[in-house]
This record gives sequence, C-alpha cells and structure tokens, in this order.
Amino acid sequence: MTIIDGAVLVTGANRGLGQALVEEALGMGAQRVYAGTRQPLAHPDGRVVPLTLDVTDAAQIQAAVERVGSLDVLINNAGVDLQGDLSDRVLLERHLAVNLFGTYGVTQAFLPLLTRSRGAIVNVLSVAAIAPLPFTPTYSVSKSAALNLTQALRARLAAQGVRVHAVLAGPVDTEMTRYLDVPKASPQSVARAIFDGVENGEEEIFPDPLSASLAEGWRGGAAKALERQFAAFVEAAPVES
Repeated sequence: MTIIDGAVLVTGANRGLGQALVEEALGMGAQRVYAGTRQPLAHPDGRVVPLTLDVTDAAQIQAAVERVGSLDVLINNAGVDLQGDLSDRVLLERHLAVNLFGTYGVTQAFLPLLTRSRGAIVNVLSVAAIAPLPFTPTYSVSKSAALNLTQALRARLAAQGVRVHAVLAGPVDTEMTRYLDVPKASPQSVARAIFDGVENGEEEIFPDPLSASLAEGWRGGAAKALERQFAAFVEAAPVES
C-alpha cells in the first residue's frame, strides 16, 4: 500500500502524534486527510478535512462516516492515559471507552469503505499492550485489550483484503507522556515510521528505538506463532460489520 493519492483518516488529530500523522500523510502526497478531533480544527492545507469526532460518541462517528466519500487508511490514534490504580473501576471504564470501544466503534463504522478500497486499519497501541506499566495499569489493560481486538480483526478481515496493523510504540514526546522522565521519540519520527510500516506491510509496527528493540523477539516469538496458528481457523467468508 502507498499513501500517495490516497485518503487517510486520523483520529485524535489535534495534537501530538495525531498532528504529526496528519502532516506526514500530507508530505507523502495523500490526496485527502480527514482529521478527527473533539474540538474544531483549522488547517491551511486544503487537502485536510476537519471532522468533529469524539470516538465515544456514536452520533459523531456516524456523522463523520457520512462526510467521507472514500477511505484507504484509517488510523485509530485517539487515546487517553489517566494515571490511577486498579481499585478505581470508573477510571478503568474510561480507558476502555476510548482506547478499546472507541477504536472498535470507529473501525466498524468505516469498515464498508475500507473493504471497498481494500485498505488498511492502523491501531496506535503501546508496548504496554505486551507488558503492563504498573504505574498506569488501567491504561495498560485497555491497550492490551485493543491489541487482542487488532489481532482478531486482522484474521477476520484478511479474506476481504483489509490489512490491520498494530503500532506498538514506546514513549513518544507528547503531552500524554509529560509525566515520564525517560528518553522519548519525537512524534514526527514515529509518524514517519508508522507510515513506513504500513507501506512495508508490517503487521506489528515498532516505530521508535525502545520498541524496535522488541521487534525481532516479538515477530519470532511464541505469541506471534500462536496468533498465526489461530488465524488459520478463520474461514474465508464475509465478515459481519
């Protein structure tokens, strides 16, 4: 897949990695970039189409679908990381609402367009999906669930020609990670690596130095082998949306 002359939708596009993904798509020659944000967005490039899109709001998701004529790449980037412990069920539900069900709802809504274009779904996750960060466990749980969703979608949609990618990122220098005193990758470099991974057909994309150190072990490991083994059971039949 190539981004040139394609249509890309990025959720959480108003800042940080989402903003960098919009700019990278434009730089790669995308014909149309739909920028999903909760607040109004203005952009000087006429190829950018702002969409009011809270991924937890079904009505806004449907309204966004009605404004998008065609779509080649959906990037589920919107997410939250609210520090807290596992004793707070409300906090866990908030993370799941955005990081899991938000990704699920947007994907299901745009799936007919992606099936038509034989496009790609890119779910921006975290290395916390593989092993939990104990100082933000509810975030980690939600990202782990989203990884499982990503793998299930990959197996279910393969027969329709829709590719599904998981971005397993380490710390990225955004407002969300401001509290972390660790080396961080720039949003621009991560955005570039994500699109490179999509164009190269990488099922899991490790877009920064920390996560890249895990790539070989993951791709050759037991968990990936088991995913492929289980995916073989899926029949090549139409998938319910």
